Amino acid sequence: MEKGTDRVHPTASTYAIMLLAWRRFNPESDTPVHLSDLPNPTTLLSNIVERDISPTAVVADRVLASSEEASDIIKLLTKSSVDLNHPRVLAELGQAEFLGSHVPDPLEGVPEVKPVTPSEELLDENGNVIPAEAQEEVPFNLNNLRSHLAQVTLARRVLPEDLASRQKLLEESVYDVAVERLRHEAKLFDDLGLGNRELHRADLQKWMWDWHQKLKKRLEAEIQEIIAAEAKICKHIYASQNKQVQQMGPFLSLVKPEKLSLITILEIMRLQGSGGVSDGMKTARALLTVGRAVENEYKAEMCKRNHIAIPSHARPSEFTGYFTGLGYKDLHARRMTAAKYMEDSEEWTSEWTQVLRVRVGSILVDCLMDSATIERTAVDKRTNEEIKENQPAFYHAYEYVRGQKLGVIRLNPVVSERIAKDGLRETLHPRHLPMLVKPKPWLNHDQGGYLYNRSAAMRFKDCQEQQTYLEHATALGNVELVYAGLDVLGSTPWKINRNIFDIVLKVWNSGERLCKIPPAAYDQPEPEKPPNMNTDIKAKSVYGTRLKAFMQDKANNHSDRCSVNYKIEIARAFLGDTMYLPHNLDFRGRAYPIPPHFNHIGDDLSRGLLMFGEAQPLGEKGLRWLKIHLANLYGFDKGNFDERVKFVMDHIEDVYDSAEKPLDGNRWWVKADDPWQCLATCMELRAALESGDPHAYMSSLPVHQDGTCNGLQHYAALGGDVKGAAQVNLSVTDRPSDVYTYVANMVEKVLQEDLNNGDKYAAMLSGRVSRKVVKQTVMTTVYGVTYIGAREQIERQLKDRKDIPEEECWGASAYLAKRVLSCIGDLFSGAKAIQTWLNLCARLISKSIPAERVPDALQAHKGRKKHGSSLPKNRIRKEQMSSVVWTTPLGLPIIQPYRKTKRKQVMTAIQSVFISDPNAPAEVNAVKQASAFPPNFIHSLDATHMMLTALECRTQGLTFASVHDSYWTHASSIDKMSEIIRDTFIALHSSDVLEKLATEFRTRYASHKVPLASLRSGQLLKNLQSAGVRIVASSEQANALRQGGFTSFDNIIDPMQAETPKPKTGKRGRPVKNVVMIEGAKKDVSAVMDHEEGADDCASEDDVDSILVDKFVDLGAVLPPLPKKGDFDVETIKKSQYFFS
Repeated sequence: MEKGTDRVHPTASTYAIMLLAWRRFNPESDTPVHLSDLPNPTTLLSNIVERDISPTAVVADRVLASSEEASDIIKLLTKSSVDLNHPRVLAELGQAEFLGSHVPDPLEGVPEVKPVTPSEELLDENGNVIPAEAQEEVPFNLNNLRSHLAQVTLARRVLPEDLASRQKLLEESVYDVAVERLRHEAKLFDDLGLGNRELHRADLQKWMWDWHQKLKKRLEAEIQEIIAAEAKICKHIYASQNKQVQQMGPFLSLVKPEKLSLITILEIMRLQGSGGVSDGMKTARALLTVGRAVENEYKAEMCKRNHIAIPSHARPSEFTGYFTGLGYKDLHARRMTAAKYMEDSEEWTSEWTQVLRVRVGSILVDCLMDSATIERTAVDKRTNEEIKENQPAFYHAYEYVRGQKLGVIRLNPVVSERIAKDGLRETLHPRHLPMLVKPKPWLNHDQGGYLYNRSAAMRFKDCQEQQTYLEHATALGNVELVYAGLDVLGSTPWKINRNIFDIVLKVWNSGERLCKIPPAAYDQPEPEKPPNMNTDIKAKSVYGTRLKAFMQDKANNHSDRCSVNYKIEIARAFLGDTMYLPHNLDFRGRAYPIPPHFNHIGDDLSRGLLMFGEAQPLGEKGLRWLKIHLANLYGFDKGNFDERVKFVMDHIEDVYDSAEKPLDGNRWWVKADDPWQCLATCMELRAALESGDPHAYMSSLPVHQDGTCNGLQHYAALGGDVKGAAQVNLSVTDRPSDVYTYVANMVEKVLQEDLNNGDKYAAMLSGRVSRKVVKQTVMTTVYGVTYIGAREQIERQLKDRKDIPEEECWGASAYLAKRVLSCIGDLFSGAKAIQTWLNLCARLISKSIPAERVPDALQAHKGRKKHGSSLPKNRIRKEQMSSVVWTTPLGLPIIQPYRKTKRKQVMTAIQSVFISDPNAPAEVNAVKQASAFPPNFIHSLDATHMMLTALECRTQGLTFASVHDSYWTHASSIDKMSEIIRDTFIALHSSDVLEKLATEFRTRYASHKVPLASLRSGQLLKNLQSAGVRIVASSEQANALRQGGFTSFDNIIDPMQAETPKPKTGKRGRPVKNVVMIEGAKKDVSAVMDHEEGADDCASEDDVDSILVDKFVDLGAVLPPLPKKGDFDVETIKKSQYFFS
């Protein structure tokens, strides 16, 4: 029948019989019949789809005698539809299964989430305001999210037990989902007679479907033309010049035109309003984004095309722990085996270049701009006739930004108005959602996490260096513990807290403002216009400031509501499921969940909605920790543990009231620092106490242990700072120290002095400098916060207080920032010394040049310069390409990516585009390298501590999650985890981290030279001198520098008569004389200063620099000695109960 030789066409009954035969007699059944030509379900489904036969008709055919047979065949066809990527068939089978079964649906009875609606008032034809209910329509971006999340719900119905197939369905291309939805809606419009232009409003979905149809046809023809044209050109060029030419045809053919069309439309629409361009986007960014999206889609298709078995997380029973030599070797061997298997079974491609992405993007965007049109209608004011005109939906233009001409792609005003109403800018395709199965173990730098969508183990923005270092470290087997740590974090199971979800949904749908859930309609009054505004300039200025703040807050309210909408929609889709959050790293080694919209690193609402997927009995200690956790969340976290337990028991009636009547009771929980997490804990505590046996109660709630200003804790341990250690709870104390309150009190004392002197801002702020106002600034001081950053942080806090006039916040924050920073500087002198040392090291490294590059750097220009200087000082600056690189204690290489990027011009059909080439050699940004190194180094240490803790928790069987320096586990496991946290911190800092870093720098940069010209800066020389750096030079060299006018070097150079000894070494804390001869050309310094005949009498700056340009010192010799270490013993932390609490 299939071949058509019998002239009889198969029907639904035919396929039902064949599927029944497969079910009864397939090779794995109880009664197998081995027939070589017996078609399998995938082949049969492919034929069913091709013949346009309804799968429901096949399943419902009378041939199937029992419900069991029908159910089995639905499952067979469902798996096949997932393999063949047929979402429509899957939806139909899901509906058939749902109608014929009674499997309980977790979403049954759960209300829909009300979408965010346009906030502005709309008028009808007669000028009357349309009621809010009539306006309500689901924004386009939310529609798309729901389409994607519908796959989760559908998969749950059809494949309740087959999690792997459900995950594959979840990861199917979002472009497939989008095209199916657009096709369905276009058909619906036609069926309802809405396909004409009589619609009262422009419909974005209808437009996009039309654009898609036109662009698909255009691309089919265009790609064929490009392939034919390139074949001719290549044949001609190769015959005449024997050269290879990059062709676009093969790359454009990798993905079907239908998908290319959708990718182009969706990516361009998503970029609208980005990059500071209103109603459009930068051309270069648009072309790059579209090109990269095509590359990613092709790679995802390749990944799914090969049915790759996913390596499991299971460890052998004889696993000896992560930190034993045997355990590490076993970890490395298993990862290498799995990675090799994946490489052998995957069809893959190399990375595309930026130029290739731009070229592919330009062809697609150019075709879209030619194809996409909209019909605009207007009324002629003179004749009252309706005029219609087809206009392009997108057009190219130029605008001037800061005096530079910038190419932009703009949207037709009608399209941009429609998108603005829908909030499309948020995102159009949520590619990353939580997973339904444990993430794929990390096998390589780009193999792990999602099963079919490829993810990177490290997030780096176009930095080839970082990728190269990570690949090399992976190949050497140096980062096994990092990959294992990511696997541990990703394999923690989560579930939605249904009790909290129901309340959140009720609040959301009511539209009221509650605990960071923004209201549906902005509820703050608009500032009143002062009557004397036109005559009083100050009154006008104050009103303008307040109005601007009001408009900004109103816009933020809409944006926040869109963000919360996403969280609630995703939580609703995953109700009743266990889910997992795959993790990867930033370039400093800090771990983050890959799903961006909904995870435990999110805000209080996200955390309140999440619970561990596994429960553990509370036990006596667990019940106590649950109470302490509740006190911490409420904000009572500065008392000792007994006082925190007492606080909860004193408020037990409020706890019960909150748990039983969260919205109708006293709402005690609303006043908490973290209200949604507080409410979740109230419910958990009440359930435990009412269970009859609280110690046996199975609890799933995560309980936190947070570090006290964790950056300062690392600085205090690094420097052995006794005073600093006491401030951040490293020392043994009866009560927890609170460094933020301490600083706030110091600032209040300073304000009191200023108040006595009649200072305006001191009077305004006196009594208002709370712990919360200074907390962020104190926390980020050790991460190198500047005065500007501190001022912005404090300004935000003052605005949130609402008790300081809007127009005075900026001036008050500027005044307060200076006071706060001066108080902090006095308090943390130990941390400042280490910060200065790190900063100086980075400064010197970024100014150094490898020894082998020095001869090239000193090559003379062909033509002599004006004053006879033939030494290219600019060339030396260009050779300064050394980034700061270091290795964490876990073996992860960290490379700071800050460079002065060069831009490359690419000619495209739309415009000439300038893109930065990440692979091109570029000079480092020395200022950024130096200022960012201290915070980045501390971040790499806290990331290492977290990874060590995660691995040890897994070894000891504890559930573990983390938010940087906040570690989570079950209440019953807190004591065990606290012990592990302390042990890993002591192990980390017992290894003399700074000494190892200094040794690594001396080894890594052993051959690097620093030009003396780069040390000329007076401040840098002063800093080096105060850090204890000395340069030893011969008397002749020292005198020559002095005669050349370089007296600034006198304080750092020691002239010596005798032969230069080798550099001495000394113990940490003792200044070492870094002995080095200044190297240079053999020509005497004075000779360099000679002028050409006829030159100016006075030396120019070029001449002065030319004296130093060939003078270098060894980098290792000018690296400053380590600051003296204090007497604090890191082992003390074992006895500190408030270190993490």
